[in-house]
Amino acid sequence: MQNRDETIVENAAHPLKSLTAAQFMALGGSAVAYVRSVKGAVLSEMLSQEGFDFDADYQLVMSADGTPLMVADTQDAVQDWLSERNLGVVALH
Repeated sequence: MQNRDETIVENAAHPLKSLTAAQFMALGGSAVAYVRSVKGAVLSEMLSQEGFDFDADYQLVMSADGTPLMVADTQDAVQDWLSERNLGVVALH
């Protein structure tokens, strides 16, 4: 793998993947969230709930520890919800 500056990076395990739950929380794991677009079919399976249109796109807000926080059908609804909370939001790449 190469970094943006063209240096070679070994495919070693990322150090954050080996943190314990307590170590992760100490880093702010409960204060960081990410937003992901998912199809209703995937969402139904993830949350074990019916009622999602399988072909529709939904916005899923998850805490950094993987806990689902909120599901919306628009990005505006997510932004409104996030504006009322003190969460750091990261982009998925």
